[in-house]
Amino acid sequence: MATTAADHNNHVPAFPQAAITPDYRKAQPEQAQPQLEQEEYYYTEEDGDREDFDDSHYEQINIESCIDRLLAASQHKHIGKTLCLDQAEVIAICRYAYNIFLDQPTLLELNPGVKIVGDIHGQYHDLIRLFQMSGFPPSSNYLFLGDYVDRGMYSLETILLLLCFKIKFPENFFLLRGNHESADVTRVYGFYDECKRRMNIKIWRHFVDVFNTMPIAALIGSRIFCVHGGLSPSMQTMEQITSIQRPVEIPEYGLLNDLLWSDPSDASPDWSENDRGVSVCFGTRNVDDFLARHDLDLVCRAHMVVEDGYEFFNQRRLVTIFSAPNYCGEFDNYGAVMTISKDLLCSFELLAPEEKVSVITITCLTGSFGRIGTVVDGQKMISPGSIQLLLLNDQEIGDSMHLERSNSCVYEE
Repeated sequence: MATTAADHNNHVPAFPQAAITPDYRKAQPEQAQPQLEQEEYYYTEEDGDREDFDDSHYEQINIESCIDRLLAASQHKHIGKTLCLDQAEVIAICRYAYNIFLDQPTLLELNPGVKIVGDIHGQYHDLIRLFQMSGFPPSSNYLFLGDYVDRGMYSLETILLLLCFKIKFPENFFLLRGNHESADVTRVYGFYDECKRRMNIKIWRHFVDVFNTMPIAALIGSRIFCVHGGLSPSMQTMEQITSIQRPVEIPEYGLLNDLLWSDPSDASPDWSENDRGVSVCFGTRNVDDFLARHDLDLVCRAHMVVEDGYEFFNQRRLVTIFSAPNYCGEFDNYGAVMTISKDLLCSFELLAPEEKVSVITITCLTGSFGRIGTVVDGQKMISPGSIQLLLLNDQEIGDSMHLERSNSCVYEE
């Protein structure tokens, strides 16, 4: 496996824009898995006020119209209290997504050719900028690592657009569960209050039902393990993840809790207490043991704000991806998207805080069978420093060296 990045210095237009074209309709996707036959989707939902969804009495819902209205809402910097979808549409979207998640595995096994996105946290306008940078589905395949709601101003628009894309492109658009996709956390950090203020508590309950069905982790090309939080001392086999029965609430401790809550730490090479007061921290030895036990090259996770949008740990055997720039208006951080090519080459696209109006990509060009390319416009405009080509074990390589397919390299400042 090798890690790299695309080369361009595209500038993201300042928001709001004059118009947003939903490119997902015309573009042909690179398929992460065999794509389901696409057609015009219509969903139905009982128009009563019942708590449960009843498939026997319907009102038509047009998913294309829902997507169009959500994209149109993003043109307004201040969206306002009124949601662009009505209650029947929101419940129908939740119910259909619920069924799709349950039809797909708890541990996704995806082919390479996918973009990895970290925390979004209700920063809806930044999500739109991210799609403008990296491509609207299905022109790009996506795996999101969780934490779609809470803290940001527009969690409803954020989660609804993502669920609509999941419904529209179920085999090309994937959403993992984060620790904020739970009833307990959303009650405290904003999503519950947003649902209550802009719609009602019933809507929040429908979203919680969806959260309880989301997949937990993903394997890409059998080489990269993706999860929201991190590793668990309770995990010995991948089958432990596949055997998690959904719908499920996040427990206070144990495997599922750790997968969504744990963090890497330099304080100890082994398991240690987590300052969050939840789950554990894992060290370099734990990462090495995990990769060796499962014959993997890289752990990709989210869950932590990092200044450059991505950050490596343990000699580049683990990477944290965070995709909400200027997080909560308090951090001057970039957002990042990691692209994994069909040849398991990885790239990092950086989304600057909006006022900086720049997108920077960091690139490592490596041939699948040992040809090492050169950097083209690979300078990262965050802090001064040199760009080096490194193996995951920190060994420098030269232009004449041959790489095995299992080696990974990346340009990192």
